[in-house]
Amino acid sequence: MGLPLDKLGQTYDERVEVIDPDRAKAYAAATNDDNPAYTSGKYAPPVFGVVPTWDAMLVAVSDIVPAESLPMIVHGEQDMHFIQPLVPGMTLRTVAQPFAYRVGGTGTRCTLKVDASTDDGDPVLTEYVTMFIRGMSDGESGGPDKPDHRFPAEARDKPLGEMSIHVDDDQTFRYRDASGDEMPIHVDEEFAKAVGLPGIIAHGLCTMAMCSQAVVKLAADGDPARLRRLAVRFSNNVFPGNDVVASLYDAGRTDDGRQAVAFEARANDQTVIKNGRAEIDPA
Repeated sequence: MGLPLDKLGQTYDERVEVIDPDRAKAYAAATNDDNPAYTSGKYAPPVFGVVPTWDAMLVAVSDIVPAESLPMIVHGEQDMHFIQPLVPGMTLRTVAQPFAYRVGGTGTRCTLKVDASTDDGDPVLTEYVTMFIRGMSDGESGGPDKPDHRFPAEARDKPLGEMSIHVDDDQTFRYRDASGDEMPIHVDEEFAKAVGLPGIIAHGLCTMAMCSQAVVKLAADGDPARLRRLAVRFSNNVFPGNDVVASLYDAGRTDDGRQAVAFEARANDQTVIKNGRAEIDPA
């Protein structure tokens, strides 16, 4: 059984959440990010945007993905477009829709589009969340191509710098508490081993948030309000005790004059983030 083509483009019920100031600070601490913009409460970390919008996305997932396939979902890619910065106390009204399906020999890639706006209807954040459903190789592909964020090969000749962030032994527990992600593979050693992992693994979005720290510091002079896009592909597991080393490259300018940054991250001698892309407003 494949995913329902007739649900593509359907918008699901709105979810309303407030960006909780204390939780936003806790999220920054849980990803080892001490940027004063977050510790002061001026802004919420960019990747924190998944927290108040996640329930809206799950409404769509629960309708289109058969119950028996839910355990087979892996978070494949996350692409976040920031129309305005995330401000603690801001109310977000979020809706989600199935955007595209791509069926392959080993499974199906399902992309959902998630849009969050203020009470006044001003857009704040658009996310393209791509899940890979292992084993779902039947059904049909449909929907438009998601926005591209492939790593341009020519960018490797223009390095911008690199930054290393350590993954603490208690990182996954702190991230669970701040984000609300209760998946047991991140906190239960026995469960993780039972599903074939060497042990508990870091949350992919925690690794993405660590990469955002490098992007903001090295490419945006520490100002998260200048970050307009952050996209990644999750490619390998990160474990407590690893160092996540993010490497940034100059990918030129976008059509609207923003700085484009290509990046990737390594940990434990493996590439753990591929096809990273950020877009930065001029100072």
